[in-house]
Amino acid sequence: MDTKELTASDYLFKLWPWIEANLKQIAYVGAAIAILVFFYFYYSYSQAQKEVAAGQALSQVMISGGTSPQADAYLKVAAEYPATLAGQRALLEGAAAFFTAGKFPEAQAQFQKFLDAYPDNLLTPQALLGVAAAIDAQGKTDLAITAYQKAAGQTANASVAASAKFAIARIYDQQGKTAEATKLYEEVARAYPNSSLSNEAGLRAMELKIRTPGTAPKAAPVAAPFTLTH
Repeated sequence: MDTKELTASDYLFKLWPWIEANLKQIAYVGAAIAILVFFYFYYSYSQAQKEVAAGQALSQVMISGGTSPQADAYLKVAAEYPATLAGQRALLEGAAAFFTAGKFPEAQAQFQKFLDAYPDNLLTPQALLGVAAAIDAQGKTDLAITAYQKAAGQTANASVAASAKFAIARIYDQQGKTAEATKLYEEVARAYPNSSLSNEAGLRAMELKIRTPGTAPKAAPVAAPFTLTH
């Protein structure tokens, strides 16, 4: 034990001159570390406060009601709190509110703005579907199919993929492409069982199989891309 204590004492004895010689540099490093730690905790606290404020602002808009004015209110929250989860969601809510109000070009622009700003966000699949639905509602069928195919090709959200495939099948049906529409309806029915969309897809597939050739399908409005608030 004496040998170990002596070895430790010798080590400290040799180290002490280096500490005295570099005391100023050590003090600078310590101060720098302290400053970094302070700014880290300050940033974390500030970000948490912004999240709280953004969440409160978003909740206030959600309960205010309305359509187009509500869309503007959502976009105001998104602009004020862009780096928060609530701010990102507000941007999508604003786009969806424009869609509900029948302002499809405005809805498309806001959905696309979300994709440009947050390409890898958890809500990106919904934004892809929103762009497609807004284009579809404007009667731009070919562009809508391409946009729906992009939404259907993503794998992060199966529900969005199913909705996109269902929409493509609806367009094919309206175009008289019965075989293509039936195939997609059946794919949705098989891949996403026990859901309302699956049940509807199955029924539409059956209707197509028994429909009299040359009979025009019933026109169906473009469904809202999604509802985030529920």
